[in-house]
Amino acid sequence: MLLNIHVKNMALIQEVDIDLGEGLNILTGETGAGKSIIIGSVNVALGAQSFKGFAKEGADYALVELLFAPGEEIGRKISKELDIPWQDGQIIISRKLVNGRSINKINGETVPVAALRRAAGLLIDIHGQHEHQTLLQKKNHLAILDSFAGDAIKEALETNESMYREYARLSRLLEESSMDEGRRLKEIDFLKYEISEIQEAALREGEDEELERLYRKMANSRRIIEAVTEAYQAAGNEYGGAADQLGRAIRGLQAAADCDEGIAQLLAQLTDIEGLLNDFNRDAADYMDSMTFDPEEMELTESRLDLLNRLKSKYGGSISKVLAYQEEQQRRLEKLSDFENYRARLEEEYAKTEKELLGNCEKLSKIRQSHAALLAEQIRGALVDLNFLDVRFQVEFSRMEKPGKDGFDEICFLIATNPGQPLRPLQDTASGGELSRIMLAIKTVMADRDHTGTLIFDEIDTGISGRTAQKVSEKLALLAGRHQVICITHLPQIAAMADSHYVIEKNVENASTVTSVRKLSDQESVGELARMLGGAEITDRVLESAGEMKELAARTKKY
Repeated sequence: MLLNIHVKNMALIQEVDIDLGEGLNILTGETGAGKSIIIGSVNVALGAQSFKGFAKEGADYALVELLFAPGEEIGRKISKELDIPWQDGQIIISRKLVNGRSINKINGETVPVAALRRAAGLLIDIHGQHEHQTLLQKKNHLAILDSFAGDAIKEALETNESMYREYARLSRLLEESSMDEGRRLKEIDFLKYEISEIQEAALREGEDEELERLYRKMANSRRIIEAVTEAYQAAGNEYGGAADQLGRAIRGLQAAADCDEGIAQLLAQLTDIEGLLNDFNRDAADYMDSMTFDPEEMELTESRLDLLNRLKSKYGGSISKVLAYQEEQQRRLEKLSDFENYRARLEEEYAKTEKELLGNCEKLSKIRQSHAALLAEQIRGALVDLNFLDVRFQVEFSRMEKPGKDGFDEICFLIATNPGQPLRPLQDTASGGELSRIMLAIKTVMADRDHTGTLIFDEIDTGISGRTAQKVSEKLALLAGRHQVICITHLPQIAAMADSHYVIEKNVENASTVTSVRKLSDQESVGELARMLGGAEITDRVLESAGEMKELAARTKKY
């Protein structure tokens, strides 16, 4: 569940903290008080919206932070998929805008916006006017039916996705192999040329690195010889050289070594140094003898390097990639050289895969059809509870020309909201207010199958009032028995059902308009209901009606 929403410097909000509870959390307030800012801020934190239009102008930064307690299974899943730490049973999502740049974090780890969206999909489900509109897309009808079927269809769906990947691969290969004889022969010639060019080079792994080292040494041979010669002369036995000076020092100490043990120690140190210096001089002499500059060898080395670099530039960034490219082209050449047999094998494999895929698609369709009638009946019942008294609801199946990863079914929700009307596609009949209730009906039916801990409903009460509003409030209360529900509403019937009631207020502080949010006591909640019922003038009768509404909601929730 969502434990806390912290917002700072967003639109009219300077800083608010909302501690949310279990069950049904209701947010109410005057029009323009900033209710949309709260949901907008949550969407910003979850990566569904940018800070544009929300961040307060002139502020040093804007911040939205959400604290979740998702439960062990979901928390571990988020931690594993996003590679973030999971501690104390909590997930903290924060998004901060500083100097025009957003910083996104989950449990203190900086993450891309895509990670916020992935985590959001597991933690929270937000339903606003835009989300209601998803019901107008038939592809979402299929997703709802598959979710309703649950474990009964899970294995068949996974199998179908795997089969479809192979089917799509073979289909792509078949399409690529569709060529005339002239094009085939032309490609064979080109492949032979490329393979021959690489084979003639007789490439060896690591050869380019060896040649580059050798070339550098050759190119700098004069400077190298001069440096080694100078060092050898300075360290050698010639008059004034280090070895000559060291020899004199040793002879001087030898003359006095018998006089004192301390001198013997100094003599031993110098003798060790003399040995190291002699080793250096021998190695330097050998190095100078081995350093010969052969212009022809350098030219051959340079030519070989040019060839290797050209092949790497043409066929890959390294010798290993060039050799891999050669193998790949060799396989392609073998296919084209034996093209008829290759094409026949490909067609046979494609036909077999297609047959298996269609068989699994048929299995998927039967599972869906067996659950579709039950889903339609349960949605119809939920719609009746939401005051669609004579509603009819049906799931219509059609078959796509080609199978996809989800099978070959295309489904459409059909509805008739009034007696005598024919069943028609949902997208052709439902108004905005009806869509919000239909979405609520679907969420109620799916409550036991939906593992998302928190559901947010914004504008769920669009276009409804009276008895319908009462029915919607009862459904929300029912849904809140299985999920944490957060709902922004302007209807007292819905607000009366609140387990936790919050009011969003707009006030003037220091000549500036700010939005604040506070949790209401039971008595304050009755007062807010009275405001929603009575408008500008709140009479004793209105207060009495608000109290009765609260009591009725409490009795309704008991049953």
